[in-house]
Amino acid sequence: MICLAGLFRNARDFDPVAQRLAEGRRVLCPDLRGRGQSDYDPEWRNYRPAIYLDDLSRLLAFAEVHRFVAVGTSFGGLLAMALGPFVPFSLAGLVLNDAGPEVERERLDAVLAYIGADRPQPDWAGAAKAVRTHPPGAIFQTEAMFDAMVRNTYREGADGLLHFDWDVNIVRPITEDRAEPPDLWPYFRGLRPIPLLAFRGEVSDVFSEACFLRMGREYPEARLVTVPRTGHAPP
Repeated sequence: MICLAGLFRNARDFDPVAQRLAEGRRVLCPDLRGRGQSDYDPEWRNYRPAIYLDDLSRLLAFAEVHRFVAVGTSFGGLLAMALGPFVPFSLAGLVLNDAGPEVERERLDAVLAYIGADRPQPDWAGAAKAVRTHPPGAIFQTEAMFDAMVRNTYREGADGLLHFDWDVNIVRPITEDRAEPPDLWPYFRGLRPIPLLAFRGEVSDVFSEACFLRMGREYPEARLVTVPRTGHAPP
């Protein structure tokens, strides 16, 4: 299995599920470039889906992975969808977590504004206070989920402050390219006939119910699950 995190998230978000799934399986949880423990790219124009997909294909080749199930949250789900035509004979199944061929652009703009500027915090108490109101749309069902989000969002810098654990430049290819986003429905349709499981947070403001229901109509063999009392994205 290969687990792909959201736009500004990192592999640590998958710790609990990866530990469970790793019983009898090999589970890869990469940090995309510019996130977590991966290097930051000095050329911000490289923070593009085509580059990420090339990175992932190289990772799969290096790790000698020939067949796999992809699990993708939010942006990671879009990359997982695109892996279908990118490595058509390798993708054995797909799990989409609050991700689909359409994104609510207004809410995406709010997310980009949040992640595009570093907001250092003096300590973990300050970091926790900041996460209580961000990222936009986040809902935490338990204190353990909240604590994990805080720890997975910040890293300690050389200045002793806590900084976002991603390169804020990852947003620039999106914010500086005002062209119409590509139509992702052909990618989605191209997934058939592999098994598909899709989750949506009941009150997600990034991934609409209308898109979710259309996915079910376009791919009737898929299993669609709504996670109650949860926003973007179900942990």
